[in-house]
Amino acid sequence: MTDITTTMSADHRICDEVFARAEELIADGNWDEGTAKFKVFHDAMEHHFTMEETVLFPAFETRTGMTMGPTEVMRGEHVQMRGLFAEMAESVEKQDSEQYLGLSETLLMVMQQHNSKEEQMLYRMADQALGQGVEDVLERMAAVGQ
Repeated sequence: MTDITTTMSADHRICDEVFARAEELIADGNWDEGTAKFKVFHDAMEHHFTMEETVLFPAFETRTGMTMGPTEVMRGEHVQMRGLFAEMAESVEKQDSEQYLGLSETLLMVMQQHNSKEEQMLYRMADQALGQGVEDVLERMAAVGQ
């Protein structure tokens, strides 16, 4: 059986790889490919957040009754990262690599801390709390955006 921890951690790795490639391209001044890769990264992150915010977090909250716990912290961090995405998109539009790379460094730190909290705590708690319902939640998350 696949679980939340494995599935969502793998999605983190995919997003991380695309993020790193966008950063490399922009650092090298390859704006055409860098812009395209940033868009792929941004879209992947929004999809990841949407799966969590519309399916995983509500399922966890319903099952545990914890609405002001870890899911609330993760939502707040999603808001923070979305702000950085918007600033990064502006720097891409202006082709300002210095600004982009500075924001990228900040985002990397935020993402690493965020992913660690999800992978080490929230996803494991969700797997345990959801029990037999994990497969249903995974199916509903897979259907997001299709």
